[in-house]
Amino acid sequence: MSGRAGNVRFVLVVSAPLGLTACNVWQSALDAHGQSAEAVLRQFYGFTALSAGIWLLVIFAMIGALRRRRSLAERLAAPLERRSRPEAFATIAVSTAIGLTAAILIGLTTWSFMTGRTLASLRGRETLTLLVTGDQWWWQVRYEDSQANRTFTTANEIHIPVGQPVKVKLESNDVIHSFWVPSLAGKEDLIPGHQNEIYLKAERPGVYRGQCAEFCGYQHAHMSFLVVADEIPDFEAWRSRQVATAASPTGEEAAAGQRVFLSRGCSICHTVRGTPAGGKVGPDLTHVASRKTVAAGTLPLSRGSLAAWIADPQAIKPGTNMPRVALDPDELNAVVAYVAGLQ
Repeated sequence: MSGRAGNVRFVLVVSAPLGLTACNVWQSALDAHGQSAEAVLRQFYGFTALSAGIWLLVIFAMIGALRRRRSLAERLAAPLERRSRPEAFATIAVSTAIGLTAAILIGLTTWSFMTGRTLASLRGRETLTLLVTGDQWWWQVRYEDSQANRTFTTANEIHIPVGQPVKVKLESNDVIHSFWVPSLAGKEDLIPGHQNEIYLKAERPGVYRGQCAEFCGYQHAHMSFLVVADEIPDFEAWRSRQVATAASPTGEEAAAGQRVFLSRGCSICHTVRGTPAGGKVGPDLTHVASRKTVAAGTLPLSRGSLAAWIADPQAIKPGTNMPRVALDPDELNAVVAYVAGLQ
């Protein structure tokens, strides 16, 4: 990935053999692409401009007071009635300043309230509901639906339809995390034992980077995710693919990799729908090769990244709960071939 100052743009490069290409990934609260983010951005610019104006007024008032103090010092010997006029002016100035301060505070509070109403305006209009669960250090994403056959689980990558409000319910399995997609919405904490919610609405297609915004442990910096805003037909096609069970491996090497996957403990932690693998400790890998990153945004998805991650996850992400499984080179290549085919 590469970054650019100001409006941050990451260039995510993933390998062509897995059917993915380079894409721009946006992550900047100053580059709003959603209704909630735009409301927060307007308030940010307004508060900044008003604060700058108040600062300038205070500086000018201070300079004027210092100059007036010098002129008063020269007239200390003047009669009392001549000195009463500056004192009256000072009283008026202070009273005016107090009145303006109260008016500004009331105005800012009202503005904040209206922004909050804008953020809450998506409530009850959602066309899609997700349950996002934070773990150290990855994100489980469950797409909920009244029809059980349209419910599925994925990880570290969220697809949403453009122009439609999405309700995201937030939970944590361990410590406090914070869900933040700067270009689409504000932050919301994930608290163990308590469910919060946030609403997303992308106004235009794109890939938006999110991250955990609450320090949650050793690999907090490597707990990111992507929000992919698709046009509605593209989203529905993606959803149909995700609902399906994993395709059977093609080729002898991938078939051998599936056997290794099921026999060497991988299935204890991971689920691959359509196979005996039903572990719930780690991410669901049914369609892992359709994602753009590995290990919650730590590496771009490629065969090399998969091999490095499977061979020694502690070298890539020290402290992660995924253990190192001793595989010989042939077994490693076979597992990589199998996982790379899970699209």
